[in-house]
Amino acid sequence: MTETTLNASAATALKPARNSIFSHAKYVIAENPVTGMAFALFALIALAALIGPYIVPHDPLASGTAASLKPPSFAHWFGTDQLGRDIFSRVVVATRLDFIIALASVALVFVAGGFAGIAAGFFGGWTDRIVGRISDTIMAFPLFVLAMGIVAALGNTVTNIVIATAIINFPLYVRVARAEANVRRDAGFVQAARLSGNGDFRILLIHILPNIMPIMMVQISLTMGYAILNAAGLSFIGLGVKPPTPEWGIMVAEGAANIISGEWWMALFPGAALMIAVFCFNLLGDGLRDLVDPQRRT
Repeated sequence: MTETTLNASAATALKPARNSIFSHAKYVIAENPVTGMAFALFALIALAALIGPYIVPHDPLASGTAASLKPPSFAHWFGTDQLGRDIFSRVVVATRLDFIIALASVALVFVAGGFAGIAAGFFGGWTDRIVGRISDTIMAFPLFVLAMGIVAALGNTVTNIVIATAIINFPLYVRVARAEANVRRDAGFVQAARLSGNGDFRILLIHILPNIMPIMMVQISLTMGYAILNAAGLSFIGLGVKPPTPEWGIMVAEGAANIISGEWWMALFPGAALMIAVFCFNLLGDGLRDLVDPQRRT
């Protein structure tokens, strides 16, 4: 058989697989309108994070006392704050920072907590005891108070907020991954892989991890919403991102003091953006689970 024939055969074999993946994703999104809405909101948030800072109508840091505390209008869609800064531009620009904090913290805790939990559930013994004691120690503290302590000790930078958010979510990933790996470590497909000569590390990555990804995707989706809330909460109490950087929590904190005097728009629109983002990530979990579940790819 010639090399050209082999390449053509390989391309023919890959094409149905790709079509199957895309058709499955299309089916999952079309099957549930709520999931489709969640993916649409996620696409909107991601688009705002990517290109939002380049298309906003005003400089989010530009101030002007002559335009301070203006209500929503055609010139300023969400009104202006006490320094005359355009709230719409600040809300859109803040999307990138909050989105990055959520993605980075979830990626970090997934790698650390997910693999620690898989190792604990698969190997047991001392590995399970050590990982379990670390998780129990973190869970002994109120999680938001622990995040406050970590950020206060390390400094209120974006990197430290990501680290603190990952640490307080570590036990959640460990427990989910440990329970799922513990159930599957004696399954038939694992025994068959071991008899075929696969090592423990390969079994964990190739056989155990793909089968626990559906439940982990739900956890990832929920944790992203919690990460945004945690970052906003830290900013609200003054331990988050430093002003004048646009961030939803800071904007809500600044607007809360003006609600009584009638400037309701200062807190309403950043709070609405925060609510929509958390709502989106909470709804996204079921769709992500269905996308990565091997049993649903038929």
